[in-house]
Amino acid sequence: MANEVAQAKGTSVSADVLDYMLETAGEGASFDSSEMQIPFIRVLQALSPQLNKKKPEYIEGAEQGDMFNTVTNQFWSGEEGIIVVPCYQSTKYLEFIPRDSGGGFQGELAANDPLLQQTQRSGAKEILPNGNELVKSDQNFCLVVDSDGSYQPAVVDMKSTQLKVSRRWKTQIAMQKINHPKKGMITPANFTTKWKLTTTEESNDQGSWNNYQLENQGLADMEIMLAGKAFRESIMAGEVKATPEETPTAPLKDDDIPF
Repeated sequence: MANEVAQAKGTSVSADVLDYMLETAGEGASFDSSEMQIPFIRVLQALSPQLNKKKPEYIEGAEQGDMFNTVTNQFWSGEEGIIVVPCYQSTKYLEFIPRDSGGGFQGELAANDPLLQQTQRSGAKEILPNGNELVKSDQNFCLVVDSDGSYQPAVVDMKSTQLKVSRRWKTQIAMQKINHPKKGMITPANFTTKWKLTTTEESNDQGSWNNYQLENQGLADMEIMLAGKAFRESIMAGEVKATPEETPTAPLKDDDIPF
């Protein structure tokens, strides 16, 4: 896997090269946040193009139920999972052209847009007055913590059947309590706790798919807490945003909206 390759290469770097890297650290690696894309973590479904060898998105070695980084294509076993630290959550309302009309991302509706109250239910879908599909998405800005203690920012977006997992996650975060020796029971900030994110297979009369599972892993260490707080503050200040992967003319992917 990608992270294992990176670690293996890192062990062979000589001391003089490391010293030079320290001396020149950061040069040319600073970009305007508007030019950078925070990756999404997605679950690979049976029809995901990342599993099709004939598709340019193909990820060698990945399997259905695994999770992957949409920018680096790094992937993780759905059974083994990843450790994430939630830092900020927002809810988006996304408009898509239906698949049978060609598909395509049409943009985002504001939370107070009156069109949100004018949708009609069609099976598991919400249809806008213009015939396009409305998709509610909870976007969880997280730090993904690797086994070596390093971390990277990413968005775990949850929509359709994944929303029930997102609701449970928010409820569990809000219900957490820590006994402080001076203040008694307090609710810790969301960026102070770690969660293990894995996947599991679900099904209904429309088919089967892989969904998220979450398990509380306790408190993060101080370095992660500080990084999580800084990440949260950057998002709240508008310095960091999730850039939609889909362009207005891109087809809607099969793994974007599970049953």
